[in-house]
Amino acid sequence: MTTKEDLEAIENQISTIQVSSHGEMASPVLAHGKFKTVEKGRNWGWLLSGFISLNILLLGIAIVSGSVFNKIQISSSHLLIFLILLVILTTVWMVYYKVHTSRVYRAVLYKDSHAGPVWLRSGLVLFGVCSVIMDIFKIVYYAGRMHCESPVKIAFPAVQALFVIVQTYILWVHAKDCVQIQQIITRCGLMLTLSTNLMVWMTAVTEELLHQTVAPMETSSNSSSNNDHRLNVTMQGRAEDSECKCSHNMCDVFEKAYYYLYPFNIEYSLFASALAYVMWKNVGRQMDEHHSHDLSFSPWDVLVGPVAGLIVLVAGLATFVVYEVDVAKEDPKYTEEALIMHYVMNIVAILLMSITTLVGCIIFRMDKREQVSGKNPTRSLDVGLLVGASLGQFLICYFTIVAVLASGVKGHINGLNLACAILTVIQLCLQNAFLIKGLHREPYKETETTTVFANVMAVRERDPERRSSSIVPAHTLPIPLTLFQGRLSWKRRILKEICAFLLLCNVILWIMPAFGARPQFDNTVGSDIYEFQTWAAVVNIGMPFGIFYRLHSVASLFEVCLTS
Repeated sequence: MTTKEDLEAIENQISTIQVSSHGEMASPVLAHGKFKTVEKGRNWGWLLSGFISLNILLLGIAIVSGSVFNKIQISSSHLLIFLILLVILTTVWMVYYKVHTSRVYRAVLYKDSHAGPVWLRSGLVLFGVCSVIMDIFKIVYYAGRMHCESPVKIAFPAVQALFVIVQTYILWVHAKDCVQIQQIITRCGLMLTLSTNLMVWMTAVTEELLHQTVAPMETSSNSSSNNDHRLNVTMQGRAEDSECKCSHNMCDVFEKAYYYLYPFNIEYSLFASALAYVMWKNVGRQMDEHHSHDLSFSPWDVLVGPVAGLIVLVAGLATFVVYEVDVAKEDPKYTEEALIMHYVMNIVAILLMSITTLVGCIIFRMDKREQVSGKNPTRSLDVGLLVGASLGQFLICYFTIVAVLASGVKGHINGLNLACAILTVIQLCLQNAFLIKGLHREPYKETETTTVFANVMAVRERDPERRSSSIVPAHTLPIPLTLFQGRLSWKRRILKEICAFLLLCNVILWIMPAFGARPQFDNTVGSDIYEFQTWAAVVNIGMPFGIFYRLHSVASLFEVCLTS
């Protein structure tokens, strides 16, 4: 076991390494031997945990694909059995970490102040509660179909609910830990946790997309046999579902309810994966926990941004409800009107977001704050997730642009669709630049000396030395300084207004696709150009990443707002 004194001695030895004239390092640390052992253990932990995660994910992808495209040899029950084993194994490790590893003397010598901020963990709790409610609804739904469904479909939501509860508690309490003992076991356990969450996310996304993606009932004469086969499989699956009758009258209600809760379960898995990854990066890490900044948020700092954002949010919710109602009527006239309304709403919101984001980038250009120094796993992960998740939205937008241009931009709907796709690409680029710049800036530090004008007679009565002056430094008065500081500087005020507006706009852009808006399928231009199977693959691959991008942007914008 490596104690804190040993680690500090190793760090001191590392700092004394000198470079010889031949360009080689003379390292007394290697002669000591402990640093070499620590580095070797770290490398083995990274390799072993990485191999575990890679093998679990590849095996899971194969099973998920088999359960989707082959409903005879590989059914959904086989996938659920695999997930149950993963979830149970991960839960056992988390209990072991809580009961044994974290309680060992000097197991956690350091904590990463940037990891697991309170708003991120609060979001995890919120999504976790919704996930548990979803599991309860699924248990009640499948309990009414026990006579014709596999018992595994009841067992999995029960096991998953327990897993969510345990994991939420562990991540809330230990998200900042930098574990210094049992590093190989801890890294493997954290990678197992990350892989399990990604498998749960992948399964939930697949089930949600299959529920939302409906193959066209009318196929053209030049359609491939694969399209016909996919249509037959879909209709066969629906026929099998209709043959299984529920034993109680609430099955339809609970089925619709848990499908509406799928977005929360999907985002919960991604949030948990991100926190597990940061914990994995922090295993064995030695850092100073006193470099954190006390960030506070006051609702009085901003006004215009939240009001404008709320207007966009309410307007988006209204158009989303009307869109869902009109599309459900399956009338071409109503569908066309719903698409026009949806595209106009998105164009207005994205255009306003692009303008405000451009203003924010200009302010960052004028900003004199220093860049965050040093490597930080949380910041690196935030940037990586922002760029990586936005690729899904870029994918759909560019496929849409090519499809609309190839079709000749006929009609108002295609014109609006093209404009919306182009503006989305611009907005994504600007927002990524704004967030990356904002996340890598040090928080503002108020260093100005504040003076106030005081009552001359009162000052003369209290302090004879200042009778000749009517200006008194604020620190000499028995009054809180905040009463005299006034409002924020114009740069900080504008940045906070921009972040608040963008945050609410990203919320509505998350809500619409997460809860069922699929204009990509309601507008047939994509399926006409690429054929339905290819177009469905593009949308179903890009959509989950686009949805996650919007929600991750909300968390990043809130953090930028706090540091501004």
